[in-house]
Amino acid sequence: MNWISNVVRPKLNSFLNRREVPENLWVKCPETGQLVFHKDLEANLHVIPGSGYHMRMDPTERLRSVFDGGKWYDVALPAVPADPLKFRDEKRYADRLRDARAKTGAQDAVKVGYGKLEGLPVTVAVQDFGFMGGSLGMAAGEAIVTGLETAASRGTPFIMFAGSGGARMQEGILSLMQMPRTTCAIQELREARLPYIVVLTNPTTGGVTASYAMLGDIQIAEPGALIGFAGPRVIEQTIREKLPEGFQRAEYLRDHGMIDLVVHRHEMRPTLARLSRLMMRAPAAARAEGNGKAPAEPVAETAALPAPATA
Repeated sequence: MNWISNVVRPKLNSFLNRREVPENLWVKCPETGQLVFHKDLEANLHVIPGSGYHMRMDPTERLRSVFDGGKWYDVALPAVPADPLKFRDEKRYADRLRDARAKTGAQDAVKVGYGKLEGLPVTVAVQDFGFMGGSLGMAAGEAIVTGLETAASRGTPFIMFAGSGGARMQEGILSLMQMPRTTCAIQELREARLPYIVVLTNPTTGGVTASYAMLGDIQIAEPGALIGFAGPRVIEQTIREKLPEGFQRAEYLRDHGMIDLVVHRHEMRPTLARLSRLMMRAPAAARAEGNGKAPAEPVAETAALPAPATA
């Protein structure tokens, strides 16, 4: 018996030819610890089947779940200076931007799409928490303003899916200036008598909550979403009191009048369609193709629309 050829070589071959197992095949529920296969989670709109916990969705999946047939047009967004303050802390801001773009495949934290929701034209913007915590900077502010101007010029409702940790500190005062800019653009949409609907996702905090995220004609939140300006731990340390159970969560805020509705993600699409038709005084239409479930393969149309002219 040849020990090297019969024992050592097969073991080396099996080791070298071992198949790599992809990471993140299973997703763990933050509340219950339940493990869910990633394809099952995607098919369920990133809602844990057992606990109903709403995981985060990236902007493309979110837009696909809203628009008829999962098809829409990307709205072209203006370019902004990448690092106007040449900011640096432990890492250069330019490097952080490059890493975030490589990780997400997006240019910044907000994506805007135009399409139809149960036959009614709508403009939708989605904030991506995966891009530097969805922080509000010049590019994100410009994207939201462009989305609002697109809605006003095309005569459509504007639906904003907000999810952010607040203003982007690396852009300083230029980031804070996006708060009044978006507020003014919302006022222009109101003057055009068009609906502005906000969907608050987990989490929505800081300067985003202090501006466009709380200015909707209708305020909707996903179940369990954390919504507030400062975090609960900071508030407890400041006032030195224990906060009520569920404080700053969507259900608590609904019960205390800060938001209008808490809507499960499976019901989000028909709810947005119903509200948009009601506020636009559009006649009811038969449910268009698609029920909010993500299709097996992406079918998004990404032909860019020209950015609207500004005065």
